[in-house]
Amino acid sequence: MKKHSLLAIMLGLVMLILAACGGGGDPSGDAEEVSTVGDDIEDATEISLWTFAGQHVDFYVDAAENWNEENPDRPIKLTAETYPFDQMHNNLLLSLQSGDGAPDIADIEISRFPNYLEGVPQLEPMNEYVEPVLENFIESRFDIYAQDGNYYGLPTHVGASMMYYNTEIMEEAGVDIESIQTWDDFMEAGQKVVDNTDAMMFNTFPGDYLPYFQMVSQQGSDFIDENDNITINRQENVDALQLLVDMQEAEIAEVAPGGAPHAEEYYSYFNDGGAAAVSMPIWYMGRFTDNMPDLKGKMAVRPMPAFEQGGNRSAGMGGTGTVVTNQSENTELAKEFLAYAKLSKEGNVKLWTILGFDPVRHDVWDHPDVLEENKYFEYFGDDIFDVLTEVKDEINAINVSPYTPDVATEITTNTLNNVLRDGSQTPQEALDAAQEAVESQITE
Repeated sequence: MKKHSLLAIMLGLVMLILAACGGGGDPSGDAEEVSTVGDDIEDATEISLWTFAGQHVDFYVDAAENWNEENPDRPIKLTAETYPFDQMHNNLLLSLQSGDGAPDIADIEISRFPNYLEGVPQLEPMNEYVEPVLENFIESRFDIYAQDGNYYGLPTHVGASMMYYNTEIMEEAGVDIESIQTWDDFMEAGQKVVDNTDAMMFNTFPGDYLPYFQMVSQQGSDFIDENDNITINRQENVDALQLLVDMQEAEIAEVAPGGAPHAEEYYSYFNDGGAAAVSMPIWYMGRFTDNMPDLKGKMAVRPMPAFEQGGNRSAGMGGTGTVVTNQSENTELAKEFLAYAKLSKEGNVKLWTILGFDPVRHDVWDHPDVLEENKYFEYFGDDIFDVLTEVKDEINAINVSPYTPDVATEITTNTLNNVLRDGSQTPQEALDAAQEAVESQITE
């Protein structure tokens, strides 16, 4: 029996308990934050929205205010509620399966999205809004939230992975960052960094599989294929992990303090010049501005090195798909508002100016409002979107399935630690073991 079949049975039992208690699937009253727009407008249509990310609320509030200004004959009263991550996703799934209590619109985090596509999706297709403008977007980011030709979720950002260089360290080492085109070039540059400065070139992160996943994805590989088959031990995946081992053995990379790119110890280490480079998605810029203030004006954003000349130099990591549920009493208005917020040029500009996310709509990357000076340009320089434009066709779609959490847990808990931290397994041995472990978890 498949593991997610057991999950469905467990969820069904929980729904029966909730129904007996009169709880339904509605987490109303437990919201961490509630924001309302349009409650002072007579005859405004009520639209409810659930999210797990409080920062997203600012974006939706702005969109609703602009909608009401531009559509005075069809105003909306938007109530945006923020809940803890697990609570929101679990209650949304229960609400949809029970047929009661779901909001009009909801944010769904990328790793949870496949749960909402099992069986007959209880979500509204957005094709009529997506297809006419799809050529203006990074299409791979829509594929994540699609099934059987239907686009159910609208993406929130590209999540394009980049290499962040400390230009002060690189200049001291005598390295021109523009000369780094491949990972071989990166390793040669790393040797110059450790020979001529007090810094490491790079770090490995055994506590977070995303930095490694970027290197897998840029090769067109994945841990799961389009048919939900586990492909953890593909050769490309072995090659990516071996590259990290090679950098450690060459002593140009070391395990990051705290073991993860979001650890406070790592922020302090990198802020103090402990390493010259880190590869993370564009959304990581906010981690720099919030946690590494001493590097303002010293950091540059460039494409990831390719595994071979002409290979992909980026990957799309992380994400949130926003959906309209089939329980909405105002389906067409909810869909039109969501498309207005996340597919329009104006909405995509706001994804950058309000949230600091790289907009999925690439034809706004040269928009005057996008290029207007802000804290990110002040910190990283004014060529951020030039670099994004350079790699926009080098971002592969990733396969997200109900098994994604199992894969992420196994690789983070065992694989990366066994290879990068204690060296008890080779990349091939560790990935073979992970393949076997995940397959055994999903099959009784």
